[in-house]
Amino acid sequence: MMCERRKRALVAANSAPRMPSHVRLQFDPVRGRYAVLAPERVYWPDDIAFDILKLCDGERTIAAMSATLAAEYAAPVETIEADVMEFIQQWMDLRLLTP
Repeated sequence: MMCERRKRALVAANSAPRMPSHVRLQFDPVRGRYAVLAPERVYWPDDIAFDILKLCDGERTIAAMSATLAAEYAAPVETIEADVMEFIQQWMDLRLLTP
């Protein structure tokens, strides 16, 4: 039986990622923090990851998210954009975000 390889989606500054329908961000009142729930998996994003994830609405591009975060963190947009792209690529590879 042949296995079909899935193609890796690569992010770009004009990508507008979002969480697919089987993944959701939910507040856990017991721990006082947000969890990312996926089938048979739970992820506990840190504060910076949460700041990125809450902007992943399928409307905003990575460039727009990076500009927002750069203003919020008072950091150079180029640095923030590189970090955001790396984070989003990792989460897309885990199928927790979709382009």
